[in-house]
This record gives sequence, C-alpha cells and structure tokens, in this order.
Amino acid sequence: MAGILDGVDQRTNLVGENRLELLLFSLGGRQRFGINVFKVQEVIMCPALTKIANSHPMVIGMTNMRGKTISVMDLALAIGKKPLKHSDNNYLIITEYNRQVQGFLTSGVDRIVNMNWSEIKAPPKGLGKDNYMTAVTEVDNELIEIIDVEKVLAELLGVDLSAIDGAEEVKTKEDKSIRVLVVDDSSVARNQIKRTLDKLGMECTIGKNGLDGLNILKNMVKDGSDIADHIDVLISDVEMPEMDGYTLTSEIRANEALKKLPILLHTSLSGVFNQSMVAKVGADKFVPKFNAEDLAREVTEILETKGIV
Repeated sequence: MAGILDGVDQRTNLVGENRLELLLFSLGGRQRFGINVFKVQEVIMCPALTKIANSHPMVIGMTNMRGKTISVMDLALAIGKKPLKHSDNNYLIITEYNRQVQGFLTSGVDRIVNMNWSEIKAPPKGLGKDNYMTAVTEVDNELIEIIDVEKVLAELLGVDLSAIDGAEEVKTKEDKSIRVLVVDDSSVARNQIKRTLDKLGMECTIGKNGLDGLNILKNMVKDGSDIADHIDVLISDVEMPEMDGYTLTSEIRANEALKKLPILLHTSLSGVFNQSMVAKVGADKFVPKFNAEDLAREVTEILETKGIV
C-alpha cells in the first residue's frame, strides 16, 4: 500500500494534458469509486476520531492532521449507502476541495490509474437528481463511479450568496445583458454559478463538459458570425469528462473564430498550480471554487479589462 500512496501530492504533471490519475477506493461493497489524485493530500489508516455533538450525520468526527483540525465524513453515508463500520482497517482520504480540507472515510484504497479525460464519461441519463455520480469510467472491465464531491459538500455546508445580495446588475456598454457560457460537469456547481450570475443580471448558457462547451461555441459561429455576437465570457471548470477545462481553453485559443473569447477558469484544484496553467493555456483568469463574492468580482473584472462593460 505504501508504494501506491507514496508521492500522491507530487503526481500533478499530467494536468493540462487532458489526462488525470484516479485513486480507486471502495465504500463497503464490491463497487469501486475514483477521485482525482490532484485533490488528494494524503491517504492514511483511520486514526481515532473525536465525536462532535450535534454535528451533521455524515460527519463522524474530527481529527488533527499536521496541526490542523479537520472534519471526517462517512462518504458512503453521504451518497445514500449504508454507513461504514469504523475499524482499524479503514482508510482516510484527506482532500482539498473549494479551499477546505476534509477527510473521507473509506473501507479500502486500491491503486492509482493513469487515464485520459476522453475515457471519463458523463453518467448514464435518467439517474435522477438524487444520484451522486458526476462521471464514470472503466478499469479492468469494471465500471468505476466518480462521485460529485461538490454536491456532497454543498449539502453539508450549504451555499452562501448573501455577500452579493443587492448587487447591481452588470450591463454591456450598450446597456445589454451580459451573456455567459458556464461549463461544468457538476449540476450543483452549475446551479451555484447560475444563481450568482442571476443576481448580477447575466444570461447563462450551460455546457456539461469541455467537449459540450466547445461544440456549443462552434455552433454559434458556424455561420461565420463573431463569437462576441453570442457570448461575452466563458466560465469553465477544469476537471470534466471527455475534455478538461485546460484543453477546452487551448482549443478555443487555437480557433480563429473563438480565440478572443474571455475565459475564466473556476475550479477546486490548487490555486498555485492553476496560476501557472492559466498562463500556459491562455486563459484570462483563475478563481477557486466556491465563493460567490469572488466569482462576481473576477467575472466583472474580466469584462472591464476587455472593455465589454
């Protein structure tokens, strides 16, 4: 197991190449799940946990990691499965999402697999809004489910839009509504972004992954029109099935009809790494998920810089 887990925090060189590495784990049954290694800070045997009175049911306790107190969640319970029995054989996957560190209790950790984002597919249609699957892939002829962790955390922490209550609508210089293409594979993240932009009076078009977003843009200009006639700014996630946000940005910048489109990358991945990737692929800005005030400020600054507002 040590060989699998050594250097997890160093395995980031594939980001930006439309590739990722998945850490495979289990939640008490035969089904295996995957999480992007880039989100993982550490994997450890589950230590003793301190119970917290009146905490959310999915929070099974707290632990101290390198001087920092973190919440530990039963990921099986969070996605509607039977709660895991806490034992000495359980593993904690320590992750960072949306600028917060948390631990997820698992029944076992398998191995790391190297994949292309084109091998990561959207979940089957018709699953309903109560499912927690954001993507699927196949490893060793077995279906691997990738959990929508942002949905899990949104249900635990909620979404605070109070900082932009009463915000003034943002209009173009011609006093028209700002048109935004929002590309994200998480339905929860799309809704969070849309609610924020609605408060700013902006109109949203939705894409469910990078390839979907690219096709939407190409269809807009297939008649030879200028992309600025259709969309004022793109807000894109980075981690997405079929095509990641970095590759989407590179494709846009290489397309003569699309290359001037302002692009804001909006992701829960590491901020320091993203700053260098923004320059590499040609995006305009990067903002960590999810803070409504930060998102509103950054998208407005892009529009001001480009002379759109």
